[in-house]
Formats: sequence, structure tokens, C-alpha cells
Amino acid sequence: MMVDPTLAEMGKNLNEAMKILEDGGKASDPDADRRQFSRSSIPGPLQGDGQDVASILQLVQNLMHEDEEEDKPSHRRMQNVGEQGHMALLGHSLAAYISVLDRERLRKLITRIASDTTLWLCRLFRYESGSAYYHEDDREGLLKVCRLVINTRYEDYSTEGYTVLNSRQPVIYQSATCRPGLGQHLCSQLALPLSSLCTVPCNTMFGSQHQMDIALLDKLIREDVETGKLPLLLIANAGTPGAGHTDKLGRLKELCEQYGMWLHIEGVNLATLALWDVSSPVTAATRSDSMTLTLGPWLGLPAVPAVTLYRHEDPALSLAAGLTSSQPVEKLRALPLWLSLQYLGHDGIVEKIRHAVELSQQLLEKLKTLASIKTSVEDELNSPVVVFRFSQETSAESSGGSVEGYFAGEREVLDSLNRWLCEQLAQLVPASGVDIVELEDEGTCVRFTPLMTAAALGTQRCDVDLLVERLTELIPVLNCTLRLRLDFREEVYRHSALSYIEDLSWPGLGAVRYEPRVEELTDSKRKLEVEKINSELLVKLGDLDADLIFSTGLEFGPEKDCIFIGMATEDLDVAELVDTIAALGRDIEENGRLLENMTEVVRKGIQEAELQLQKDNQDKLMEEGVLRQIPLVGSVLNWFSPFQSTVKGRTFNLAAGSLDSTEPTYSMKAQTGGLASPETPTSSAKRLPGQRLFRREGAGGSDSHSETSSVGQAEDFSRERFPQPTTPSPVPDEAVSVVPESPEIPQVPAEPEPTQEKGEVGTQEKERQPDGQDAPVEETGR
Repeated sequence: MMVDPTLAEMGKNLNEAMKILEDGGKASDPDADRRQFSRSSIPGPLQGDGQDVASILQLVQNLMHEDEEEDKPSHRRMQNVGEQGHMALLGHSLAAYISVLDRERLRKLITRIASDTTLWLCRLFRYESGSAYYHEDDREGLLKVCRLVINTRYEDYSTEGYTVLNSRQPVIYQSATCRPGLGQHLCSQLALPLSSLCTVPCNTMFGSQHQMDIALLDKLIREDVETGKLPLLLIANAGTPGAGHTDKLGRLKELCEQYGMWLHIEGVNLATLALWDVSSPVTAATRSDSMTLTLGPWLGLPAVPAVTLYRHEDPALSLAAGLTSSQPVEKLRALPLWLSLQYLGHDGIVEKIRHAVELSQQLLEKLKTLASIKTSVEDELNSPVVVFRFSQETSAESSGGSVEGYFAGEREVLDSLNRWLCEQLAQLVPASGVDIVELEDEGTCVRFTPLMTAAALGTQRCDVDLLVERLTELIPVLNCTLRLRLDFREEVYRHSALSYIEDLSWPGLGAVRYEPRVEELTDSKRKLEVEKINSELLVKLGDLDADLIFSTGLEFGPEKDCIFIGMATEDLDVAELVDTIAALGRDIEENGRLLENMTEVVRKGIQEAELQLQKDNQDKLMEEGVLRQIPLVGSVLNWFSPFQSTVKGRTFNLAAGSLDSTEPTYSMKAQTGGLASPETPTSSAKRLPGQRLFRREGAGGSDSHSETSSVGQAEDFSRERFPQPTTPSPVPDEAVSVVPESPEIPQVPAEPEPTQEKGEVGTQEKERQPDGQDAPVEETGR
């Protein structure tokens, strides 16, 4: 069997390139490789001798991973490129190689590729007698179909252009649940006014609230016909972008035939046409005039085009609309899909789609057992899309009470909690592929769409089990946080120094701000003071040994200079939490005020001390006389006749900024206020060994929730235990002894002098203690 050497070399190079790109970070010295090609990432002149293939691929790898930080784990969903993915990538390389063949060989080859791919897709998705258009943008197929319909309904459009549209304005109808911006894109590309776009509301009374209201659509069409407009095309959904619901396609097809309209269908549920046991609403899609298939996400094929299947008998109009091309190279778009479909085979394609549907059914069955989870699924037996959310109503029923009107803005709070829930599930189980979806009636929900993610992420049944397990662990955290939000607000209102911040978009207990009690500050200074105190308070709270997370809130949130408290567990002591925040804030405020006044206090105190020392020195000189000041005579005189001075020393109290006498120091053997005052007893003194802060003693389920609370936090911080804050004592914290100066004279050993160390005065206790009495021992910890 002859093998084209170019094709063999191409396949070999592709395998080697994929190994290099997929082994990112496995090199022996990745830092050296990064440094080697760091300069190449900056645009500059090309190297004269060029680079080899390995060097260029290494550069591509570095550019792909340059934003990743080695110290932080990445939670991005990386597509699992398997063998079928390699076939799709090989198709792009082969297309470039085939394009250089001679024209006759190229024509035969692309004709075979296009016809085979179209035939396989029409048989696979039960679309008889259809043609195919391959396009990169999934909106491009619908745009070409609109051009085809315009050329069909307006016979002179090819010669007269848009002027023929003035006679009867065309109207395109779409559901309110269609992709955002789809209708506006069509109008801009077709040069139609926005008045040519009619958005049909969904059901409000009967049926699914995500399905198009057919009765209202019929009324809108009749009104447009009566006003001289031309109903042109209807866009229906076989799986809405949000909830995955399917319109009543059979009834819509009858309505389109009645008014001569073109019916185009798109949606993820079209993938189930490949299964034998297809639900009846989706089966009606085979009767549509056109439909768009996105095979890349469904089958996990990277860089394969989307396909629009359509039925039309006039090839000239198809060519005028751009659905077919006379350029052979454009038909090579089907080559990656042609290779991938052959590699997977019919059974492989059906198995991938069936596996995705079974994953949805597995998750749906498990969600039915969770009381606090509400699902929004159209067909519980065949729906490939599962949408669920944490519901306040169902959680109230499970707890035996009603929380209707529990607090203002409950819808916004539930949306924020469901947003947090989806982020946690996506981070804890990245293979699940869950994402956030905003629905008009339900609000923020979690969406599980394995048809769009399972093939790329390799989702298995064990991943669904893990998803439900993590969801079960997070539900108690959501319930407790929702219940304790009101308690937290009431506790904050009890403290005059704290302000409760109403931020409904924050998923947690809430937000609080410490307000300084000084009222004479100007607005600018007060703002700076608030910012400083709350920033320091946030740091201290973060150092506490607690399961709570304290942060500055959302990055682009409206509230600043606040402290946001994260999710809570059942055994949280809200009162202790708020008391701790208030006490820490008060301690920071008073310490800051003391530091601000310290300079002035010390300056005034030193001036007063200097004056007092001068006065004491003068008084001492008058008492001792002139003879005792003479060096030799004074020593002899003091030896024979010791003199007891009545002048006492002084202590400078830094906290109070005052001079005090040292007489109590000599009489009590200890400086007044020099000993550290014991801390005010707090609840932490009664805390059990190993019990963390803000936990109620004897709270049921505290052990079971200890891991749950940590699950809600992305990382497990190692924290040092911070002592409970205490109210500052009025007793001076630090004192400095000041003794009057005296000339050099022999010291009489009859009375020991006090000793000083670090601003606090101690005494020699043993020599001064009366006989028969034991001196009390003071432990200062120094």
C-alpha cells in the first residue's frame, strides 16, 4: 500500500507538536525555557537564520501558559483533546496541503468530502433530502438562510436590491428566549431596520414559561399581514440557551405553512435526534426548513465548523445567498468534520450523545431528594439540560416554617447565594462543567449541560455523584447563612459604633463598618479615619482562629471601607462575632488616638519634668547646705552625719501625661499601675480545647459543619490565635521614673535605691522587708 510521504510526515509532526504543547511544565527546567523564550514573546525583528520547529512550538507553549502562576492552582476548564480531537486538528493541516493539488484532483476530492459529510449528517440527524453549509460562526448559517429566503420571496431582489423591500417590509420572528443579540445581528448584516424584528413573548398562563406563546405569535402575524408586511422567517428553539426548553415545533411548523414562512430551528436538544428514543417535541425538528448543528461541543471536537442543514430546490438561489460556493477551497471546511466522523463512527457518535443525556438524568434523579433544591426541567424523562437553584421556599417547608418576606430584597439575596453556590461547585468539581445562568422568572440558577461540556471535559457518572455530594455539603451552609443574616443585622444595630451595610449582592452574613466616635472631625478626615480603622480591623479579624472569612467584598461592589463576612455555619455565635468586631474596632480607635496624642503629651510632660527637677535641685541644695557640696569635705561630713533628704523623685506617666511622686513606690515596693492589668474575662476563657472562635458550646452538628464551612472557602488559611479584645484600662500602661539630679557624693548604704528597667520601677525587696513577714511576690511576666 502506497503512502504519501508528505501525509506521513504531517501526521508525525502533528503528534510531536501535540506532545510538546500538552506536556506544558514537564520540562526539566521550565524556568530556563521560559527565560530563553521570554524575549521572543515581544514583537521584534525576525531572526536572520530562523528557528527550528521545536523552538517555535516551545515558544507557543510558553505563550499559552505565561499567565499561570505556579503557586496558585488553576481551576480553568481545559478541554480533553483525545484521538478524535487530533483527527480534527489534522483536518486543518490536510486542508492546507490539499489546497495545493491540481485543480481537477482538488475538485474530485472536495466533492467526495462534501457529499459524504452531508449524507452522514442527514442520516444521523434524520434530515432527509437536505443540503449542508459549513461555517465557523454559528450565526453565519442562519444569516445565509435569511438571504436565501429574501431571494426566494422577493424575485427582483437580485437586480433591484433593498429597494424591493419597501413594497412589503419583511418581518423576522424570534422567541424572547433566543440568544441575546441574535436578531440585532441579523438586521445589521441584512441592512434591515430593527422594526423588521419581532420578539414573541413566552407563555405566561399555560405551558412552560420558556416556550414561545403560539397564540400570541398567530395574532402578531395576522396584524403584520393586515398592515402590509411580509412574514419572512421564524426562529424556534429546540433547547433554549438558558433553561434548555423546546418550543412546540409541530404547531409552529403548521403555523409557518399557513402563512408561507420559513422555519429555522437551533438548540442543544437537536443532538438527541441521533438517538432512537427521541421525545416527540424534538422529532418535529426534522420537518423544519433549516436547522443549525454545533457538533464540536457535542462530540468534543476542537475547531470543527458548525453545520446548517437546509432544504431548497433552486441551486442558483443557494449560490446567490452564499450557501454554496464556486470556490473549491471553501468546501474544504468540511474536511476536519469528515475525518472526525469517520474516526468516531455511527456508534461512537450515538454513544457520546447518549452518555451526556444519561448524566443529566442521573443528576435530576438525585436532585429530587434534596429539599432545598428546586429544578426547572421541561421533560424529566428526556431533557439533556438540568437547571436547579437553592430555593428559599423549599428550605422553609423543610424546616417547618415560612420565610416569606423574611427580609427585604430576598430575590437578590437568593440570586447572590446561588451565584456563590455555582462558583463553589465549579471549583470543587471542575469536571462537571456547571455554569451560571440568569433566567427572567427563576433568577440566578446553576445549569448542568453535559451535551455541551461532557465530551470536552470527560465527565463521568462518578463526577455527577461527587457534584451531588458537594451540593449536599453546601446546602446547610446556605440555609444557615440565610437564617442568620437577620440576626447579624439586629446584633449590629445594638452597637452604636457599628453601621450595618445593606448589600444584597453579597453572598454571606452581611457587611459592617466601624464608625469612629469623634464627631469634631471634618468630612475628609473622618473618611480617612474610617478607612484606616476598618482596614486595620479587617487585618485583625483575618488573624483570628475562626472558620469565617472576612474580606473587602466584591471587587466592583458599591460599598467601600467595609468588612464583609462570608458564609456561616449552624453553630455560629452571632452575638460574640459582633461583640468582637466592636471591641476590636474600639481598641484600634483608642490606640490610634493615643498614638496621635503621644507627641504632644511627651513634649509637655518633659517640659514640666524639667521645671520640677530644677525646683527639686534648688530645694535639695538649700537643705544640705554649701559644705556638703564640696567634694572632699562633703564626703567626710556625710560619713559622720548622714543627711536624709525630704525631696522625693518623680514618675512620668506616658498614658496620662502627668508627673507623680515616687513615694508610693518606696512604701508599697511596687510602682502604682506598673503591673499589667489582667485581661477582661471573655467567652474565650471558657472555650474548650480545640474549639474555634464564634462557636456556640453544645451546638448540634458542629463537628459535621466544621468541614462544610471550609468547603465554602477556596483555601484553608493557617491562622494564629488572636486574644479576645478587652476594654482599655484607665490604669497607666507604662511609667518612667524621674529622680532629681545631685552632685557626686558617697552613697549611704542605709537606703537602697530603686532600680529601673524599660520604663518600669522595681525595688530590692529582701533588704526592705520587715522581719517575720514574707514579701509578696509579683509576677509581671518580664
